[in-house]
Amino acid sequence: MSEVKKIPFTIIGGGIGGLSAALGAADSGREVYVLEQAPEFGEIGAGIQVAPNAMHILDKFGVLEEYSKNAVFPQRLVLKDAMTGEELADLDLGDAFKERYGYSYSVVHRTDIHKVLLDKCREHENITLLTNHHVEKVENKGDSVYIECEGGLKYEADALIGADGLKSVTRKNLSDDEPICSEYVAYRGAIPIEEIQDLANYDDVIMWIGPYLHLVQYPIRRKELYNQVAVFKSFHYSKEKEHTNDWGTPEELEEHFGKCVPQVRHAVKFMETGRRWPLYDRVPIENWVDGKIALLGDAAHPMLQYLAQGACQALEDADFLSRKLKEYPGNEHLNQAFKEYQAERQPRTARVQTTARKWGEVLHTADPIAQLMRDMYLKKHDSQDYSEVEWLYGYHKNSKNLV
Repeated sequence: MSEVKKIPFTIIGGGIGGLSAALGAADSGREVYVLEQAPEFGEIGAGIQVAPNAMHILDKFGVLEEYSKNAVFPQRLVLKDAMTGEELADLDLGDAFKERYGYSYSVVHRTDIHKVLLDKCREHENITLLTNHHVEKVENKGDSVYIECEGGLKYEADALIGADGLKSVTRKNLSDDEPICSEYVAYRGAIPIEEIQDLANYDDVIMWIGPYLHLVQYPIRRKELYNQVAVFKSFHYSKEKEHTNDWGTPEELEEHFGKCVPQVRHAVKFMETGRRWPLYDRVPIENWVDGKIALLGDAAHPMLQYLAQGACQALEDADFLSRKLKEYPGNEHLNQAFKEYQAERQPRTARVQTTARKWGEVLHTADPIAQLMRDMYLKKHDSQDYSEVEWLYGYHKNSKNLV
């Protein structure tokens, strides 16, 4: 029988949320272990959007300057009709936006933001990073947390943060729910910008919308790459096929976007079709805490991407958790720290989750009347009217708990 090794404050998952949580916990004076299942720390995917509510936290964690070296700072968020080419609305991300929120809006390659956080964790004397740790079981033991990994490794941790993503093992201690398939899939790709420079827009984040589809485009990595994400609803989805490759195929991608304006059709030709990402979320749960176990990031609140807030909300979690860990030093008050963390973060993230779902329905509607009403509303929008996004991007300024 293998020995159970005692370890301190532990985080399962070495993604953006897990590494951010490690920095936050270590900054509270705690010794922190991070258990990552992969052979090495890294991220897959392409671009992500980082709004001021998360830029603020990168600054607090001391990585904003390094992050900014590879980031791009767009001037507008733009919605366009994928069927007509018409611009429907835009949001000005220039000086007025930065003055209002204190930080710019940015876009970055996922690996670049992950590397910045990873390098900061490696520099921190209180953080130990362990790879090849595939956690199979987590159990609340009252004063500690039992962790069992593939291969027989066993640990007893002082406390545990489950930052282990959509298919979280940690979450099973709190809920028997399952990820919910949206029936949409995404194809992603970041290509050298010179391959599409005649059609690339260097200053905007553009979302082309149409019935059951959208295409997002923006430059990343110092404008050397052009990031594209094509999303569509598969009409070949069924519960029986869910975990197969028999739906959301490249042929469906071509069929959906073949109906769009030439610029969109041409852009999709550059999409990498070797891998697709089925899009999942979960229904918000009220309880994230079980004794000295707490959830964070996608393990707590997996969301659809339509508000571009997945990574941002994980960073917010890590920041507020760090505040509570500083407020309650030592292990005897961890339960209270976790409960107050949950009380602040659960309502906020539940709103983002449910709003992302609704926004997806609005963007993808195929109903002509709903399209007409949506477009009329969007066209009336002033580019410097931030009232619709104030609750999202102004969190760090407006919440009394974050002052």
